[in-house]
Amino acid sequence: MIEIKRQYIMSEDNKPVSVIIDISTFEKIESVMEDFGLAKYITEADEEEPLNHSDALKYYRDLKESA
Repeated sequence: MIEIKRQYIMSEDNKPVSVIIDISTFEKIESVMEDFGLAKYITEADEEEPLNHSDALKYYRDLKESA
């Protein structure tokens, strides 16, 4: 686990309301979240029935046309 250096922003009644982290820590957190989301998507996609060749071609053709 990485050490997260942080600074707290406090409200007028001395309660923490926000956190400041350095950009490299933020980028690491963002990368972990993206990897988790991708892994979850892959797991969900494994449960779907694959497209046959002609349906796959139609699907990608429709994607190109909508872009």
